[in-house]
Parts: sequence; structure tokens; C-alpha cells
Amino acid sequence: MRFNPKARLDTSRVRDTGRGRNSGGLGGGMPIPGGMRAGGGIGGFIIIILFVVLTQCLGNGGTSLPTGSGDTLDDSRMADTERYASCQSGEDANNSEDCARVAVENSLYDFWKDTLPAETGAQFRPAKEIVTFTAAVPTGCGQASSDVGPFYCPADETIYQDTTFFDEVLERQLGGPSGAFVEPYVLAHEYGHHIQNVLGIMGKVKTQQGPQSDAVRLELQADCFAGRWARAASTTDDETGQALFSELTDADIKEAIAAATAVGDDRIQQQSGGRVNPEQWTHGAAAQRVKWFQTGMQGASIDACDTFSADDL
Repeated sequence: MRFNPKARLDTSRVRDTGRGRNSGGLGGGMPIPGGMRAGGGIGGFIIIILFVVLTQCLGNGGTSLPTGSGDTLDDSRMADTERYASCQSGEDANNSEDCARVAVENSLYDFWKDTLPAETGAQFRPAKEIVTFTAAVPTGCGQASSDVGPFYCPADETIYQDTTFFDEVLERQLGGPSGAFVEPYVLAHEYGHHIQNVLGIMGKVKTQQGPQSDAVRLELQADCFAGRWARAASTTDDETGQALFSELTDADIKEAIAAATAVGDDRIQQQSGGRVNPEQWTHGAAAQRVKWFQTGMQGASIDACDTFSADDL
């Protein structure tokens, strides 16, 4: 994966809040796939955990989106550390993981601002921000710790990510890949959740566990949306029309597939030393996650990602 050195980066939707203090909330003992609990033991074995958001923010069937405290999110608690201030160009993105994160957000923005209205007729609005943090962060869905893993909060339409997750959890604990395109796959999946929120798809989620559950269908669709972006990423541009990517290879796509495999519910259960129990699944099996990512890569439109109508996941 290489970015176009001439591309200009827009940092207005990417922010870092530094180290926060964990005071419970999303990471405070919430149940996660495989019977594990976030906040203790190997509770970090989770990625893209919309399950937590669904149980805390959408527990009433998705008709309202309360914050964790019952009040609107106080942005003053999340002062920007200026982590991304130096990210100006594609060349910066080639030399910095932080700036690469900005470039991927810009690419996701460019892809969906055109694709969503063209293929669905829906008006696009971008995810408010990608917020990176260390240890803990306040969100519109409650206080979140790094145990939760990267996730999207529909209450404030923001993607949250502790960047230590990739080294400490995905690679070391889950045995996942370490390539440069792993994080872009994760961010694309999370942005897929935002697109679902814009389209009102989250309101379809009634069942939250099991191999055919709505929660699994939601996650697999987000993987499919990630595949849709990955297919077109090399054609996305900055605000001046310059291509954002100069190279996106088959090896990059293989890294995304390896990451999707590593975070299948069955793989997580196996890595935790437990038995594979499909009735506890919230994200789908490894093979399913790969299948739907590839479906998005091959699909001609967003209609190919309709997991809610699929008989065979």
C-alpha cells in the first residue's frame, strides 16, 4: 500500500484524545463473544464490537440512541493532542502510520460520498470523526476502555480506536496479521457501520447472538461494505482531484482477508481455549467474514451486501 505523495490530506475528521481514565462503561465487564468479558483476563479478544453498542445504545430495538450518561457528549473532555497536525500529504502518509490513518479516512469519505447517493439515493453524511485514544475515552455510548477494541458509536456517529489494539491484541493474542492494510480494513468495517446507520439498517437488529442473528448479519454486511471500498480505494481522490493511493496490491487485500479470518467468532473462541459455540456468535465465523468481504470486492453495487435477505450466510 502506497499513497500518492502529491495528495493533500484533510485532518478535520481525525482526532486523538490521548490517555483517558477508565471509569467503567463499555469496557467494564460487558459480555463479548465466546463467553469472555471485557475488562478481565483475555477480554481484549474482540474487534469492531458493535455488539456492545447494540446492547447499550440500541437495546430498545434501535429506535433511539441515548448517551451513556443520559446527557449529550461533552466534547470538552476530549481535548485534541494535535497528534495529526503534521499530516499534510500522501508522502506523510507513506512515512507515518498516523498520517496513513488520515489518508484512509479521506479515501473512505471520498468513496462513500459518491457511492451512497448514487447506489441508494440516500443523502451522504460523513462519520463525524475517527477518534484515537489510549486506555479509555468518553463516547456518546458511554465510557469505553481499550478492552472494547475499535468500534463505531451511532449516538455520536464517531469511530473510536485505541491504536495499541493491533499490536497487543490482534497480533499477539489472536495471531492476526501485521501488514499495513490491516488497520484500513478495520476502519473500512467501522465506516461500514456508519453507512448502515445513515441507511437506517441498524433498526433491523432485534436478535443479538447466534449464527443467523441480526447482529451477525449487521457485522457481515459491514465486512461487505469494507470490501466495496477496498475494491475502489485506488480510484479515490483528495479534495483537489489528486489520487490518494498510488498503489494497492493483491498482497494488501490478502492482509485484509487474513485480518477478517483472525477475528471470526469461531477463531476467537478457539484462541480463548474454549469450544466453538455458534449460539454465542455476534460477528460471524471466520469463513463468513472472508466470504462477505470478498462479496463486497466482487459486487457491482451495494445491493450485493444485503445480508439481511441472505438465506446462506
